[in-house]
Amino acid sequence: MNGLTIILALVTILAIIGTISSLKGKNLMGILFGLATLGVFGWFTIMTIIKDGYPH
Repeated sequence: MNGLTIILALVTILAIIGTISSLKGKNLMGILFGLATLGVFGWFTIMTIIKDGYPH
């Protein structure tokens, strides 16, 4: 499941970038969806790393 960890981490990083971009543009809907995506995929990333370990 190392590939899953990498994919989830990449989506989390993109969610951070999207949320910051929405904050700069003062886009409320983008901020909400960005934070929701960041919360869900960030949680999945952390739990996958805890369960399966960090990919080598």
